[in-house]
Amino acid sequence: MNAALVSAFYAQEKPIAAVCHGPAALVQATDANGESILKGRSLTSFTNEEEAAVELSDVVPFAIETRLIELGGVFSKADALFAPYAVTDGLIITGQNPAFSEAAAEALLKALKVAA
Repeated sequence: MNAALVSAFYAQEKPIAAVCHGPAALVQATDANGESILKGRSLTSFTNEEEAAVELSDVVPFAIETRLIELGGVFSKADALFAPYAVTDGLIITGQNPAFSEAAAEALLKALKVAA
């Protein structure tokens, strides 16, 4: 998914969902003023601690948790590693890890029904 597509979805008020490393696809998306769509938004993703636990910290191009915070996102996470955890802020739905995939899909379907 590229930044232009995510930015277009955001501008058209379409639901956006991303789980685990998926929020990496959102980091370059901007609003009509050129601001990050993540600024001030409550979000989650695969955490820095989870990256370290699966020994991916040196493999991934950037730490998603860190980048979301750098862009002004309000990051939160589950109390335990790899626990299902999700955050919905408006039409942006994020899940911490694959344990949340089914619930994320359900939240997206609900958002699609509301947006329709």
